[in-house]
Amino acid sequence: MFMLAMRSMRHRPGRFLATLLCAFLGAAIIMTFNSMHDTAGQDGVDSTSAETLSTAAGVVGGYGTLLVFFAVASALTVNVRQRAAELALLRCSGATPAQLKRMVVGEAVVVGLVGSVLAIGPAMLGGRALLEVFQDSGQVAESVDHSFGPIALLTGIDITLLASAGAAFLAVRRATRGHEQRGGARKFLAYAALVAGAVAVCSTFVFSATDAALMAPPAYGAILLSVGFALMAPRLLGGVLDRLPLSGASGWLAVRNLRERAGHLAGILMSLILFTAVATATLTLQAVESDAVEASGLTKSIDAKNLETLNFTVVGIIVVFVCVMLVNSLYAATSYRGREFGQQRLSGATPGQVLGTVGVETVILTVTGVLFGMAAALAGIVPFTVVRTDGVLPGEVYGIGVAVAAIAAAVTLGTSLVTARRMLRTPAVGAVAVAS
Repeated sequence: MFMLAMRSMRHRPGRFLATLLCAFLGAAIIMTFNSMHDTAGQDGVDSTSAETLSTAAGVVGGYGTLLVFFAVASALTVNVRQRAAELALLRCSGATPAQLKRMVVGEAVVVGLVGSVLAIGPAMLGGRALLEVFQDSGQVAESVDHSFGPIALLTGIDITLLASAGAAFLAVRRATRGHEQRGGARKFLAYAALVAGAVAVCSTFVFSATDAALMAPPAYGAILLSVGFALMAPRLLGGVLDRLPLSGASGWLAVRNLRERAGHLAGILMSLILFTAVATATLTLQAVESDAVEASGLTKSIDAKNLETLNFTVVGIIVVFVCVMLVNSLYAATSYRGREFGQQRLSGATPGQVLGTVGVETVILTVTGVLFGMAAALAGIVPFTVVRTDGVLPGEVYGIGVAVAAIAAAVTLGTSLVTARRMLRTPAVGAVAVAS
């Protein structure tokens, strides 16, 4: 199986580029922030600087680990689904499900290792740049030198390899199990995340307006609620499709296609929900907090500056990761439909009608992700605003929400339509023949 995995990677390296990119970015981010642990552990570093650096590494390192898993899992799931015919042929040739798992997991581990090694250089540069940001804001002493040591190196490689192997195992396990008994664990995790998120959000009212930890419960609550919604992505999409009053050929065909491909589109919808919820909640909570401090006439403490830096950094990481995940997933999902597009054109559909159908599908997908992401974000924003300012819905949420929704729409629509237009350049007969 190892030799077969190496042969597959050697002959078709293009199919692994999305996974390699996700592994590279994930390892680079984890190593960049965990190098702050190495830097904080040096001799002569004062306690304030060490605390700032360790907090940044711990908080963003945790987010980075979660995002690496989601990104690699999304890329590998698409990869495995596109190889369904190849895996079925291997099964018919005598390969067992265990052998197929070892092959796919072996491929993922090799790709993850390559991505981790390539990320070492950029992570060193990123760590130096991050340290300078903390020093420029006065959070870390100028005398502290950057250190890229064993903590950064080992955590970056280990987490990326574990995420790659775990995501590959889950993806191929779903593919080899067929339709038997799916969804039990996912449903349990979804409801657990929703309950935990609701509890965290409600606990906001236990705090007072001046508590330093006030922002934590609504922020974590919004994230947990978004994870719960993300895990329920296929069911949420089905519920939205049941209530859509679309008419016309493009609308009817879009709803039909989305209903049939709801499971395949779950990764894209998960990315949209997480991106919308975390970006909107984090930026809005930080904006409300900054405005409240400014209105009180007080100066921000070192801890407040640390929190602000971390919030903006986390959002930046999420934006980069989710954009990569969406572009990879949408490109793979759309380019995989070459035969379907060819059949539609042979049945009489014009290229414009095919593009129109893809556009309607993408709009429905984007609106669904943004709506549920905003719902999770508002569940955290409203309690925080009530406790912190005695208001209900802060004015800052409107501009931030529009900006987040615009980025999501631009990435999804742009990638889907550009990829579909590229696929339509192939003659319809040729597209059907090649895909067959």
